[in-house]
Amino acid sequence: MNVPSNISKSSLLAFVVFWAISFATETDILTIDMTPYVMFSFIPVFLVSSFVILSTVCPFFWLLEKDGFDKTQVFMGYFPYYVITTFSICAFFIISSDFDTLAIAFFASAFISTSQAWVWFAKEKSHEKV
Repeated sequence: MNVPSNISKSSLLAFVVFWAISFATETDILTIDMTPYVMFSFIPVFLVSSFVILSTVCPFFWLLEKDGFDKTQVFMGYFPYYVITTFSICAFFIISSDFDTLAIAFFASAFISTSQAWVWFAKEKSHEKV
């Protein structure tokens, strides 16, 4: 598994989704003074994305590929349950926050990026030793 590449792509996706939602809903926050904060916000997005992917997505592939499953079987067997669970958790926190814009942006970006991380892990080619 190419974990660093997947984490990088997922972090970039989460960063774009978060700021796209934030700028689309809060038009008054986009100023030239915000540019450094927007750029530096990639660091916490990267850290959170790394933690979430390493703790919730990777274990499925690490543990189940050793038990004779290939990446496609892991994806087809466990991805639907993961998505249902994460969607429920994200929806709960969005509703609990009274649909706060930043909560919507955060949980939407987390849901979209982790779901896409599953797809990227499942599509990777296996490097089997001959």
